[in-house]
Amino acid sequence: MIINILAAGGTAAAENQFGLQQALKEGGIISQSVFTILVIMSVVSFYILFSKLFEQQKIINQAKRVRSNFWTSNSLREGSAKLDKNSAYKQLVDDGLAAQEQHSKLTDPIEAHDWLHGSLARSEAAINSKLGGGLAFLATVGATSPFIGLFGTVVGIYRALIKIGASGDPSIDKVAGPVGEALIMTALGLVVAVPAVLAYNWLQRRNKSISEDLSAFSNDVLGFLASNGAVRPSLGTTPAKAPVKPATATTTAGQTGGVQTRS
Repeated sequence: MIINILAAGGTAAAENQFGLQQALKEGGIISQSVFTILVIMSVVSFYILFSKLFEQQKIINQAKRVRSNFWTSNSLREGSAKLDKNSAYKQLVDDGLAAQEQHSKLTDPIEAHDWLHGSLARSEAAINSKLGGGLAFLATVGATSPFIGLFGTVVGIYRALIKIGASGDPSIDKVAGPVGEALIMTALGLVVAVPAVLAYNWLQRRNKSISEDLSAFSNDVLGFLASNGAVRPSLGTTPAKAPVKPATATTTAGQTGGVQTRS
């Protein structure tokens, strides 16, 4: 019984000789720094992912309210009052109204359409720039973290081989363990990189969809302003089609076969 307990304890001790903690110890300050950098990259990447998802979903919900309530208003100011205070769509409407007021104060003549279009495009670009904030970090993490992990692996293997060479015991059991531990850094680099790349592509696709909706809304606002309210988008109602009368089966006598006979 005692022998079995001691044997089990010796096996557990032997298994604990290899692992992440031992790899960090073998790699020294460089491997520990690489591990810390990868952990920070991973934490920040997931923070950006969830914060951007929340921000995107907020704008998507705003778009639904715009389609249901905004264009039923009598004026843009009345419609703007129905939108959320920090809504991206409210920003577009307010910037369009401000541009319309500014045009009357210009001393150098310029087409109202060009002035309004430029102001709305600038406002739209500012919103898209805010939506894209943080995505460059995700792209950087996806591109660099595998190489950072590989650097930690190279340093870990180098230090492990130096230690094995100094001990004078080049047997496979002395080489495989430390080298295998060093490869953990490469695996950690891939674990950090793959979610970052997936998150970047997914957020970019959602941003593109949001940008298309904002562009369409900006064009509708421009048409409304340029026409003094005469032009506005349809509310999605389609006119009812007239019922089609069924064809009658009666035929005129003497017209069978498409040829009319004469007596």
